[in-house]
Amino acid sequence: MRIAVLADIHGNLAALEAALAEVARLQPDRVVVAGDVVDGCPDSLACWERVRALGCPLLRGNHERYIFDYGTPRAAEEWSLPHFAPVRWAVAQCTEVVRREMAALPIGLRLPEAPGVLFVHASARSDQDSVFAHTPDAVLAPMFPDVNESVIVRGHNHLAGTRAWGDRQIMNLGAVGLPLDGHIAAQFGLLEQRQGAWQLQHIAVPYDVEATIRRFRESGYLEAGGPMARLFLREVATATHHFVPFLRHYGHAVRSGHLAADVAVARFLSEY
Repeated sequence: MRIAVLADIHGNLAALEAALAEVARLQPDRVVVAGDVVDGCPDSLACWERVRALGCPLLRGNHERYIFDYGTPRAAEEWSLPHFAPVRWAVAQCTEVVRREMAALPIGLRLPEAPGVLFVHASARSDQDSVFAHTPDAVLAPMFPDVNESVIVRGHNHLAGTRAWGDRQIMNLGAVGLPLDGHIAAQFGLLEQRQGAWQLQHIAVPYDVEATIRRFRESGYLEAGGPMARLFLREVATATHHFVPFLRHYGHAVRSGHLAADVAVARFLSEY
């Protein structure tokens, strides 16, 4: 049994097409998409439609939640912030039908043909939990309550790797559309059962990154997405962290009105 697992496409259509071309060459038995198909790069709807056309299992990521939750009263104060200008661009592409499809997606998946494997976007309890090599076991346990599988396959953090958790393996996928390990490529995983044990091969394929960069400019997204779209553009061009570190360093200053978003982003980009 061989299962291609893709995650964190983030509206990067050129990267998605490159990954799917490699998937077609590998001819796995199944394909699973583990969330965050949309938001980040300009082509959220095109990526969503491409993935839906595959007819494969699809999980909800936190960025799908941003899209279907957009405008709801429970997060009303957030939607007008500069942080969410890229989300507003993605929402404008999506019909209410698409947003309802996203809202109906699960955050976890078990397949009869893959016993002992749990697929999630981030964790079994949330679509935005982070798991790193240094995450303490005590922090991991609440993320996966009542999970008995020996293998957990997940996306969300955009960094490929496998870590032991007791007698279990947590297999982190690299990102298709926004890899953050310094390697500009469309990254995904090939899960394969060999002699009764599951192994994950990390796969990275080149893609036309210049085509994606052109889409930022030609689509109008770079202007509509404001300063935050510039951070996503830098992530595409360098395959390194910018968006989350910016929020950690300057998020409070922007939220409180002490610093304009464009000034903060310009300052951040000059530092990194």
